[in-house]
Amino acid sequence: MSTLLSNRLAGKVAVVTGTGAGIGKGVGLMFARHGARVVGCDIDAAAAQATAEQARAEGLAFDSLHPCDLTTEAGAQALIDKAVALHGGIDILVNAAAMGIFAFIDDMTYADWRRTLTGELDIVFLACKAAWPHLLARGGGSIVNFASANARQALQGSGALAHCAGKGGVLAMTRQLAMEGGPHRIRANTISPGLIVTAATAPVVADPEFEAQVLRKKMIKRLGQPEDVAWLATFLASDESSWITGADHAIDGGATAW
Repeated sequence: MSTLLSNRLAGKVAVVTGTGAGIGKGVGLMFARHGARVVGCDIDAAAAQATAEQARAEGLAFDSLHPCDLTTEAGAQALIDKAVALHGGIDILVNAAAMGIFAFIDDMTYADWRRTLTGELDIVFLACKAAWPHLLARGGGSIVNFASANARQALQGSGALAHCAGKGGVLAMTRQLAMEGGPHRIRANTISPGLIVTAATAPVVADPEFEAQVLRKKMIKRLGQPEDVAWLATFLASDESSWITGADHAIDGGATAW
């Protein structure tokens, strides 16, 4: 039985990275439920396959490339090539996939630093680079990248040095993409989530003291869910946001507002 919610993204082809779990999965399924033809990917083949099967069981248009290593030029290009081969082009790119090592500077090695920047910054550049000519050919489109509350604000008790650098880079890079894409009707925006409950954050959230510390900074006293982010991504991907570009959108329960 179809779980289509609306036709807000009908006729659009959306490439969403990291659809195996967390925010990427939430966004991929949400887009498909609003009528987009989604092509997802993940380095975790089993997780990506499970998401694709869930979507198809709901009667949604959802394909996936897995495993897909987006930290390589070949992996990013293969993903975009698959979407174009299936659907003739792309309209939306959502860079939700990321990999970071969390450590304080005392404990962080240079290898950890480089791996995090590759997994949080290079991964976005490579996908955008591969998608750009197809967005140009389409006469425009929407890129949604993920920065973070940590791109603007330190979180006490969190060893997030490389993560802050990577997400700060995404924030700055997206503003530049918006400038370069403006004449071509290619929009680029960032979403900056606070702590979202996913499989990756579950071990941290399980610490009651850390959770309490996070919630103290929030005006809305709950942790975020992937669906919260997916609703915002749907708006930014749709024609409803056609005059929004180069903007960062905090979704953190108000944590960075004070």
